[in-house]
Amino acid sequence: MNIYIIDDHALFRNGLVSLLESRNISAVAAASPEQGLVEISSLDLDIILLDLRMPQMSGLEVLKALKSQDVKTPVVMLTTSTEENDLRDCLKHGAQGYLLKDMDPDELVDALNEVVSGSIVVAQDMTYVLAKVLKNELTDSESSFDVLTNREKEVACQVASGHSNKVIARELGISDGTVKLHVKSILKKLSLSSRVEVAVMVTEKGCCK
Repeated sequence: MNIYIIDDHALFRNGLVSLLESRNISAVAAASPEQGLVEISSLDLDIILLDLRMPQMSGLEVLKALKSQDVKTPVVMLTTSTEENDLRDCLKHGAQGYLLKDMDPDELVDALNEVVSGSIVVAQDMTYVLAKVLKNELTDSESSFDVLTNREKEVACQVASGHSNKVIARELGISDGTVKLHVKSILKKLSLSSRVEVAVMVTEKGCCK
């Protein structure tokens, strides 16, 4: 597993690199968002770990920049913030995970492995905040689900199970490219911004039986 870390705190950044490497995970770190945005495009990465609170450029701004550059590597926020707005904004703009810096190291590694397998991860301590976000943001989503075709509903349910495009393609007997087109259509029809929002909407509303 190849991890890229963007965090402006040297002590935490260097400690995290050492922690990951002690578990046979390759880790490279950038001291600033600007450095990270320059280097990421030339690296073969499995996950980008991104701090939220940085003085030069916030983690949310970096996340938006990565998505605008069409970076496909999953981005996971690693932060101290338990604010509802931060969780909502990061998931809305495409983060595949939201983890807390005080979590157990083994739990962090387990979460990273889940992300690599295609899952969406949110820190256990943030579950109540996620539920609140869902209640506030997705109250009308159940009826919206009806605008999807039967195949799009199948894909949405697979996304909610945390499956990657490759796994979905295998499960449904279609190509990766077709899955991508279905996901794009689902996001557009439901006025959502990320796979995370699709997953939480489907899960919250019980749209898949």
